[in-house]
Amino acid sequence: MGVTLDPSARAALFDTAIGDCAIAWHDDVVFRFGLPNPKPGALHGWITRGGVVEGEPTAAIAEAIAGVRAHLAGELDDLRWIPLDLSAEPEFHRAVFDVTRAIDPGHTLGYGQVAAEIGKPGAAQAVGRALGRNPIPLIVPCHRVLTADHALHGFSAPGGIETKQRLLALERTSGFGEPTLF
Repeated sequence: MGVTLDPSARAALFDTAIGDCAIAWHDDVVFRFGLPNPKPGALHGWITRGGVVEGEPTAAIAEAIAGVRAHLAGELDDLRWIPLDLSAEPEFHRAVFDVTRAIDPGHTLGYGQVAAEIGKPGAAQAVGRALGRNPIPLIVPCHRVLTADHALHGFSAPGGIETKQRLLALERTSGFGEPTLF
């Protein structure tokens, strides 16, 4: 799924504590976000696909970038205040993203729990597929959704499971990034 691009759609890359991220917006509303990608040029190519042009962030987008930077530097923020445009996503995906966005930093839900929250018990795999197509990771924190046994399986953002684990540790999520006795 993609967004029917507004001619005002813009994108910017910016540095963070975990590497370069990217954001795309129109009318001060975010419709795409990218986490660091180790492949040269991949993040730029992804964020500008569909004809999105690089541009100077507006005041509202600069504030969103500052919030993301602070969060990734350890000043945890739920980032729910950042306005999003998910209108191009299927209704089921939007429902999954709404539940996922409500998960606070440091907490997790299981795929089955998300499915139950949207009134579709038994749709855990469909929840996983929706989260795998999340166009706004971190701001829609798909890394906070785990399997029922809290195992890390699949993560579609660059870096895969290691990125998911790193984000959970950064958010001081119980069981991730903590020292162990053995």
